[in-house]
Amino acid sequence: MNHRFVSVLVGIRIALCFALGIAAVSQQARADRIGDAPEGWQSWSPRDEIAPRFSVAARAGRKGGTLLRIAGNGNPGVHGAWRKTMEKAVPGRYYHLVAYYRAERVANERRSVSARLDWLDEKGKRARPPDYASDTGKEGEWMRLEYVAQAPENARSVRIELSLAWERSGSVTWDDIRLVEVPPPRERIVRAMTIYHRPKGTKSAQESVDQFCRLVETAAAARPDVICLPEGISVIGTGKSYAEVSESIPGPTTSRLGELARKLNSYIAAGIYERDAAIVYNTAVLIGRRGEIVGKYRKTHLPYEEVEAGLTPGDSFPVFETDFGKVGLLICWDIQFPEAARALGLAGAELILVPIWGGSEVLARGRAIENHAFLITSSYDMKTFIVDPTGAVLAEANTRQPVAMAEINLDRKIIQPWLGDMKTRTWKERAVSASTSR
Repeated sequence: MNHRFVSVLVGIRIALCFALGIAAVSQQARADRIGDAPEGWQSWSPRDEIAPRFSVAARAGRKGGTLLRIAGNGNPGVHGAWRKTMEKAVPGRYYHLVAYYRAERVANERRSVSARLDWLDEKGKRARPPDYASDTGKEGEWMRLEYVAQAPENARSVRIELSLAWERSGSVTWDDIRLVEVPPPRERIVRAMTIYHRPKGTKSAQESVDQFCRLVETAAAARPDVICLPEGISVIGTGKSYAEVSESIPGPTTSRLGELARKLNSYIAAGIYERDAAIVYNTAVLIGRRGEIVGKYRKTHLPYEEVEAGLTPGDSFPVFETDFGKVGLLICWDIQFPEAARALGLAGAELILVPIWGGSEVLARGRAIENHAFLITSSYDMKTFIVDPTGAVLAEANTRQPVAMAEINLDRKIIQPWLGDMKTRTWKERAVSASTSR
C-alpha cells in the first residue's frame, strides 16, 4: 500500500477521533449547563487552575426558578462563586439577604459553603469587610442562610457572592436568592441575672434550694428574662453526698424552680444531681417562663473527684430554643476544655449558661470569645459574671452584691477593624473535623 495514502488515512482517522472528542466534550458541557444564567449572575474564581464547574438548571428551583450550581471538579483546592452586583445601595439603609442551598458530599458546610455581601464604593472598591450570612434553619433538603446588614456610608452598590471552596468531589446548588431593603430590625435585648450565694449548715436539699429562690425573689423588680444559679444547688451546704440528694427530673427541685420561674416570668438555669435508676448525673436544667422543663444537660467532663464519688458523665451537648434566642448549658469542669463550648457554638448557641463551683475566669472569658457567644457563670469559688463575645465583663456578683444584672443584645454586631462582623465570620473560617461540623 502506498505510504502516502496510509499517512493520509491515519491523519483522517486522527482528525475524526479528535473531532468526535471535541463533540463529546461539547456535549458534556451542554449537559452541565442547562439554559442560561439569570440576568446579572456571573461565575468567578480567584485563579483559573482552581476554578470549579459552573452550571445552571432552568425552571428547576423550589419555586420554579433557575438553580445555580457549583461542583468541585476533582480539585482539592477548588474555589469559586456565582456573583451578582446590585447597583443601587443606599448608605445607612438595611438590607436582608436570603439564600437557600443544597450541598452534596461537603464535609464542613459552614466553612466551604458561603453566601456573603460585598459593599462597594463609587470606585467599585470594597467599602468594608464582607458580611457573611449564617444558617437559620432547614426546609426539607434546603438550608436557609440569612443576614441583615446596614449599608456603610461610603457604599454605592453591593455584590452578592455564593461560593463553594475546597471540596474536590462536593457540590452546592443555590436557589431563591433575594436581597431586599427592610426597616431597621428590632434588636433582641435580654435582661440577664446571675447569683453569687453559698448556703452553709443547711439540713436538706430543699433548704439550700429555698435560699437561692428567696434571694432571687428579692430582685424580682428587675424583671429578668433569664437567671443563672450555680452548680449543685441541692447539695451545697448540706454535708450530704451527691447520691443522697439526687432526684428524678421532673422532681422536687425542678418543681420549686418552676414555681419561681412562673412567679418571675423568667427562664432559670441551675445545677442539680439527677438520678436515673442506678445512675447519678451532675445535671443542669433549664426551666421555662411557665415553669416547664425546657431541657437538661448532663455534665460531660467529670473531674476524678466526681468520678470517685460515683457520678456518670453525659454524652451530648443540646441547644435549646427560647423566646429570645438559642441557649446552651455547661457545668463547671466543662469550661476547662474547648470542645464542649465549641459543640454548643456549632449548634448555634448565642448564650451559654454555666452553673459552676469554681474554675478559671480566663478560660470562661476565652470560651465566650472563641465561640462568639455571651456567657454567664454562677459560682461559689470564682467570679460570678456576665461576659460578652469580646470577653468583656458586663456585670459581676459577689459577697457585697450577690445579684448582678446586665442587658445583653443578642443581635449586637462585634465589628473588628479590617475583619468585619465576627459573629458570622468566626464560623466561616474555623477549620473543624467533619465529625463536629454541620
